[in-house]
Amino acid sequence: MAHPRDIATGIAATLLVFATILMLPIIGFFCAMLLPLPVLFYRVKCGRKPAWIIAGVSAAIMAAVLGSAAVDMVVFVELLLIGLVLGGLYPRGYSVERTLLSASAAALGAALAGLLVFSVASGMGPVELISTYVAQNLRVTLDVYRQMGMSIETVERIEGSLDQIRFVLVRILPSLAAAGALIVSWACLLLSRPMLRRRGLPVPDFGALNRWRAPEPLVWGAIAFGAMLLVPLQGVKIIGMNGVIVLMTVYFFQGIAIVSFFFEKKQLPVALRFILYSLIAIQQMLLLVVIGCGFFDMWLNFRKLETNRSE
Repeated sequence: MAHPRDIATGIAATLLVFATILMLPIIGFFCAMLLPLPVLFYRVKCGRKPAWIIAGVSAAIMAAVLGSAAVDMVVFVELLLIGLVLGGLYPRGYSVERTLLSASAAALGAALAGLLVFSVASGMGPVELISTYVAQNLRVTLDVYRQMGMSIETVERIEGSLDQIRFVLVRILPSLAAAGALIVSWACLLLSRPMLRRRGLPVPDFGALNRWRAPEPLVWGAIAFGAMLLVPLQGVKIIGMNGVIVLMTVYFFQGIAIVSFFFEKKQLPVALRFILYSLIAIQQMLLLVVIGCGFFDMWLNFRKLETNRSE
């Protein structure tokens, strides 16, 4: 039976991350990936019921703070659910692919159900609700740009394109949601293992993750979706864009595995690795290079994995 102190600590840790997300918008964006961790940790340490209590109480307090921000609440519940599902799947010995996909699918299913409920309650269609939410957040982002001192010309140019940006974002939101769920699940999986290991708690054995490779046939799906972007039909292009975003997320994982493999091979200090990983996270060009490495690894075999196995 869980000690009440564990439950209180789990709730406090969850709400601390939540408060950081609200008060520090830019840093909070990255902190959102940490929100499932307290729930995941106490799901493994204390079991199902205490973890659900932590998630439920935290969600209730978040709802009271957010008030009418329905879509934001859906996102936070989705993040908490990722922690619950991952913690529940760890003891089952599933593969890393099945673990990530199961957690992401459960979170996306709950998010879709939540959107439908809020849509009915507000009297707005799901697309209209999401479109309104995207428009509000674009305005907030524009205000942040102004506060950061961005040039007036650039701000005005972005402001003049807000309708086009919203049009695109609403139509690629399914793939952005799927990619976000996968990335959060992946980040929690990586961060939780050393945390659980330090406390002597059971840790799933996924093998050497820096040797992970995406299934080879997946590359042809990426090529097919990329080709759809060249078709002069808006509906086909939207399907292609959604497919490309999801599959490029998968190849980002493979690219990061390649980067981690060489960091380990060269025995780089932890501090230097952290700096380089941070640069990948914030520099778009480096991010694209990592995705490209993952995509072309099928042909170039950067890590020479088959050779290593033969040796």
